Amino acid sequence: MIRRPPRSTQSRSSAASDVYKRQYLDYFADKKVMITGGLGFIGSNLARRLVEVGAHVLLVDSLIPAYGGNLFNVHGIEDRVQVNIADVRDEHSMDYLVRGHDIIFNLAGQVSHIDSMQDPYTDLEINCRSQLSILEACRRYNPTVKVLFAGTRQQYGRPLYLPVDEKHPMQPTDINGVNKMAGEWYHIVYHRAYGLRTCSLRLTNTYGPRMLVKHNRQTALGWFVRLALDDQEIQIWGDGRQLRDYTYIDDVVDAFLRAAASESAIGRVYNLGGRRPISHLELIETLIAVASRGRFRLVPWPPERQAIDIGDVYSSYALIHKELGWEPQVELREGLEQTVAFYREHKEKYW
Repeated sequence: MIRRPPRSTQSRSSAASDVYKRQYLDYFADKKVMITGGLGFIGSNLARRLVEVGAHVLLVDSLIPAYGGNLFNVHGIEDRVQVNIADVRDEHSMDYLVRGHDIIFNLAGQVSHIDSMQDPYTDLEINCRSQLSILEACRRYNPTVKVLFAGTRQQYGRPLYLPVDEKHPMQPTDINGVNKMAGEWYHIVYHRAYGLRTCSLRLTNTYGPRMLVKHNRQTALGWFVRLALDDQEIQIWGDGRQLRDYTYIDDVVDAFLRAAASESAIGRVYNLGGRRPISHLELIETLIAVASRGRFRLVPWPPERQAIDIGDVYSSYALIHKELGWEPQVELREGLEQTVAFYREHKEKYW
């Protein structure tokens, strides 16, 4: 039998939690915040939360069509944010744009593993050289700024043990993982060498409204959502038993906000993660049930994908839970219901 605490204890605990959450969100009131990749999936959802809590937000995005920037992502808050169309590869733009901000959420990047193998030089420019340019601009023109970087669990490569924690060796299996690892470590080195106030969150499979669904090169789950809503067949490679963890976008935004508001997060690296490991089969079956459309079929692995596949992988978020109080709140089915509802309503803006 499960014993529950008395109602009064639950109420006090909930009230204390609400007070703590209000305190770290209050940190952003009147703060000047810049988001690179600000018109993309994570950046735009983060911007929405920041304007709600009173921050002054500048969104920097190149709007390169293949990378997911979409002006509709800020629909409804256009008059509450500033937008600058600029590429993080432009050093002169970065030198100017970083000035005067309290916080920079550095989310711009090339995240396609396949694209990184087919065009490694572009991946190098965006995920390495551009990160150095941003950090150099901060060092010279805004040395007190906080910089939050979006890393990836892909940096770990094929796991030696599960769940993967921050002490796991990094042995990436593709160019993107190598360059994201380097980009992250530039941030840590600039903290250690120059005192720049940096932090990195290693994201796992993030999903939710406003993710790119035009093609399957960036997020498989986004593509699966599109196929399901179009009542098309979803192909699952292999036997469908591979395990992953998925983090809903609202939980990812909350993690970035907690890290930005905490002085103890400076110089740290944290894993995010999902509530539990989920097989590909369970993911697709749940999506099809939520969408009431679509079907799936098991197919053999394409050779180019199998060469960089990392098998079962899911992350431990114990460290960020211990130090910042973060843990994922949204279960997969609930997150998929909200995601499917969003794309049903706004399909023409994303297809």
